[in-house]
Amino acid sequence: MLGAGDAAIAPPVKHPVPVKAILSLLLAALVALAACAPAAPPPEAALPVEAETPAITVTDALGRSVSWDKPPQRMVIAGRANFMLSHAIYAFPEAPARVVALTQAQQTTVPFLSLLDPAFEAKTRFTTDSTAEEIAGANPDVVFLKRMMRDSIGNSLETLGIPVVYLDLETPEQYERELQLLGDLFGDPGRAETVWRFYATRLARIEEGLADLQALPSALVLQYNPRGGAVGFEVPPDTWMQTRMVTLTGGDPVWVGAGQSGWTTVNLEQIAAWNPERVFIISYFETVDQAVARLLEDPSWQGLRAVQQGQVFGFPKDFYSWDQPDARWILGVTWMATRMHPERFGEIVLQNELNAFYETLYGLDSTTIEAQVLPLLEGDLSSLD
Repeated sequence: MLGAGDAAIAPPVKHPVPVKAILSLLLAALVALAACAPAAPPPEAALPVEAETPAITVTDALGRSVSWDKPPQRMVIAGRANFMLSHAIYAFPEAPARVVALTQAQQTTVPFLSLLDPAFEAKTRFTTDSTAEEIAGANPDVVFLKRMMRDSIGNSLETLGIPVVYLDLETPEQYERELQLLGDLFGDPGRAETVWRFYATRLARIEEGLADLQALPSALVLQYNPRGGAVGFEVPPDTWMQTRMVTLTGGDPVWVGAGQSGWTTVNLEQIAAWNPERVFIISYFETVDQAVARLLEDPSWQGLRAVQQGQVFGFPKDFYSWDQPDARWILGVTWMATRMHPERFGEIVLQNELNAFYETLYGLDSTTIEAQVLPLLEGDLSSLD
């Protein structure tokens, strides 16, 4: 029994801690720990992504696919008949910056491309006999050649690993196709469309003007060739541009079937047997006006119908003759239409056509045309109508 002095010791009273208080303490601890932790590094800045240069593949005149990982920058124009390529290529504003070498022109002493390319005189020049190794020395990304140059030089360039693009540019259809090819190479398909539209609208105008034509005047295209000391006369092959011009302008080319793979010599007896209504004279080696004057003074020509009726015409030229599959062929077709059927195309003003050609294709202004082009004109232009 406990005494009065032996009071019982009561157990301590336990007060429960509220759950919310515990959570608050834990949260405070976490905040404190976070404050002491090192700051997380900022996310790395995104590096700029370089735009990928698209690869390019074109199909050339031989049906070959030629490819580059990026657009070719160093272009070379080589081989024979190279001016036919140059004048199409230089219709693209990018050409002066990319063409690093080309072949010396042969038909003219006045360099047309010097009007278009400020660096023209400083660029490497090749001859038509330059070797593949010489051309390779220009370090080209692409070499443009006519189809006919593959065996003589193209195969060697390809063996050296240099991309070669073969072009025809001999007919309207080939012009349309290969302008598109050049537009792809320059990355400028819109320019290709603009240039082809210039040709297409003029071809369409002639086709429309001949829509109801009943009779085709007989016509003869002759090259006057005084080389070798004796004057010779030559007709073009059936498939060449000179023959195509006659059919495009509503004429009947009387020599079809007589031509071979190149210019074919014909004599005066054959010309007299054809006795065409229209004669178109081409002269590459002396002025065409002199050539026509000599023919008209030759007694042996006086019996020809075309001479008697005043239908002998000298093919116009400026830097180059307009009869060739050079860029100027559209001027030749337009001019021939006005001579073949003056009653149908009398509204065409050749001065306007000339100006439009040089302005549209090459960006020359009227002052430059008047100063640099008009003084070179030869042939039957009747003061440009």
